[in-house]
Amino acid sequence: MNDRIVITGMGVVSAIGVGKKETLQSLCQKQTGIADVCYLKTGHKEFPVGEVKLSDEQMKDLLGIVKEPTTRTSLMGMLALQEAMDEAGVTNGVDGPMALVSGTTVGGMDKSEQFYQDYLSNNLRNDYINTHDCGATTELMADRFGVFSSVTSISTACSSALNAIILGANLIRSRRTDIAVVGGSECITKFHLNGFNSLMILDTRQCKPFDENRAGLNLGEGASFLVLETEESAKRRGAKVIGVLSGYGNACDAFHQTATSDDGEGAFLAMQKALAMAGLSPDDIDYVNAHGTGTLNNDVTESRALMRVFSGKMPLVSSTKGMTGHTTSASGAVEATICLLALRHQIIPPNVGWSTPMTEGIVPAVETTPTGVLRHIMCNSFGFGGNDSSIIISNNEL
Repeated sequence: MNDRIVITGMGVVSAIGVGKKETLQSLCQKQTGIADVCYLKTGHKEFPVGEVKLSDEQMKDLLGIVKEPTTRTSLMGMLALQEAMDEAGVTNGVDGPMALVSGTTVGGMDKSEQFYQDYLSNNLRNDYINTHDCGATTELMADRFGVFSSVTSISTACSSALNAIILGANLIRSRRTDIAVVGGSECITKFHLNGFNSLMILDTRQCKPFDENRAGLNLGEGASFLVLETEESAKRRGAKVIGVLSGYGNACDAFHQTATSDDGEGAFLAMQKALAMAGLSPDDIDYVNAHGTGTLNNDVTESRALMRVFSGKMPLVSSTKGMTGHTTSASGAVEATICLLALRHQIIPPNVGWSTPMTEGIVPAVETTPTGVLRHIMCNSFGFGGNDSSIIISNNEL
């Protein structure tokens, strides 16, 4: 199948907004969503986080949900799915098969850690314990809509959502589905926060991706989904195309359980594969939304990988994690949606928090005005274990 894979819907929920409109406004105003802990019940108040500015009860009210169980991950996912599917016109189903592919790692851990003691002593909260695994989270989201012919979950740490996008595209190309709704959702949990704290990679202040004085990441949460289909399918349905998934690549450097390889080999290979699939040269890329976590290791190795790919002509690069926090398994989809907004509105998502150039790294974009027309955007997501992915989203008018 040579027909282009196009995007006909997008939805997003993160610390900088519920929905595309609020998200775009925050991007244009360089408004960070990182703040003191509000909703997570934790003793670690020293770490700022990028929480979605809604309680579980408020999200349930927005969705009209009265039944239980629900999890924060699934609630955020439902909000993002609703927006994406409404835009694409698939909320009530389509004539052919439609798949849901969702990336998550924490899943329903927010309720598991809350009700674990009950589980040990009685059976009163077992419905929540049964929502613990990643697949259960996806099933909760799928059941909300009841229109999916197949449902699957991907868990590859921080590249999960981008790999969900890649899998959805491959399902379409192999004719296993006509439409794929793809992305990811992830909430902040104590397990999550404590785990990253144990790795000593959390900053106690606003994170500074690609800054010489960076001290770690700010954990975030959120959800985002895209609706993928062939161009032929979109024309048949009369759906508006908002972007083209022109290329993608995945590679694993298998260097370390958590650290990236010194030369960024996995990241380099993923970007090279994405360019090759898209039939583009490095010079064709107008902007890169970097993984850019703000950790000492990632920002150096990603800079090296970017320098290897783009050699002497670096496109505009920024990390939006200074605004959203690191939404971990959802980050690839959240940032892919930010890239689509950048294409549609011709803005550069700013690298909030940056001030001092790294000794050995790229200099990120801090202003929202592009130097030229944005046509092709690369989006990177790199996961623990060296599972690295990159996609290219292009203007649908090309």
